[in-house]
Amino acid sequence: MSTVPSPPRRARARALVGAVVAGAVVALAVAACSSGSDASTSPTAAGPAPADTGPRTSYPVTLDNCGTKVTFRAAPDRVVTIKSSTTEMMLALGLGDHVVGSAFLDGPLPDSLTVAAAGNKAITSPMASQVPGSEAVLALQPDLVYAGWESNVSAQGAGARPTLAKLGVNTYVSPSACQEKAYQPDPLTFDDVFAEITEVGSVFDVQSRAAALVADQKKELAAVPKDGGGHTALWWSSGNGTPYVGAGIGAPEMIMNAVGLKNVAAGVHMTWTPLSWEKIIAADPDVLVLVDASWNTAQAKIDYLESNAATKNLQAVKHHRYVVLPFASTEAGVRNVDAATQLAADLKKLDWS
Repeated sequence: MSTVPSPPRRARARALVGAVVAGAVVALAVAACSSGSDASTSPTAAGPAPADTGPRTSYPVTLDNCGTKVTFRAAPDRVVTIKSSTTEMMLALGLGDHVVGSAFLDGPLPDSLTVAAAGNKAITSPMASQVPGSEAVLALQPDLVYAGWESNVSAQGAGARPTLAKLGVNTYVSPSACQEKAYQPDPLTFDDVFAEITEVGSVFDVQSRAAALVADQKKELAAVPKDGGGHTALWWSSGNGTPYVGAGIGAPEMIMNAVGLKNVAAGVHMTWTPLSWEKIIAADPDVLVLVDASWNTAQAKIDYLESNAATKNLQAVKHHRYVVLPFASTEAGVRNVDAATQLAADLKKLDWS
């Protein structure tokens, strides 16, 4: 047996477990009996991905994934992805033809991945705008549910991991989203992101593709220029009454650090955190990184900042020092390097006078 250890993690929370509802259990049983179909039966227009010519994976492969033991006896064939980060990982590795259902996408695909997704209705027409229920997921007869958050694979979501495992459906959670203290990245680094690319490449027996993707991203990251002005920044992800901002150990801090910005919320030992306007006004950041999402747009954030009596006097607001990043690029995944590149380029366009 080949065992691929996950990188060490550190911070705390509880894995969500439980039993699926009775109707879902029936669907699970049906899926278990039907899983393992050949790639040629996958209901996508793209067809099987071309064979990888690099090192071969020796199955079975057993992983310690967020504290859950997962064994793959062959490369997964029918995959349901939950969250943009997992869907985009599959596309970036040339595995889009294995995706039979996607859900809870955080925004449109980047231009670099639209061609890879073309013709695959499982990706271009997601099955749900939020976390799908277990019955809907299992009707697709997946052999793997690839989740961006641990909560995606709970009794309230696609199904609890132990229940799915008993019925022959593997689960894999992005390691960057692990919540147990021993597994959560603390802090998240680009090496953690690259490690997931490598691990997924091993699971799907496309190790050379994964290695090439990591090499390309490392090269791009090395070319990202750092801001030399010692500027401070606030990363506003969501929320209005109390903003939800990037804190000290997650993807926002990792991306800001890559471009040389000083995060005003770096002292909070969390990935994201609520932060009062009083503290933000006291910090008076030089620039505001605004996350653009359909449910909480960057423009809505700007309108609030410029109309509120307290926030309109922030230096960043007075000088319109805003940088906008799409939500899907701000959670750990294959778009983080691109987010750093975009952030660095946009910083150069700002008026620092």
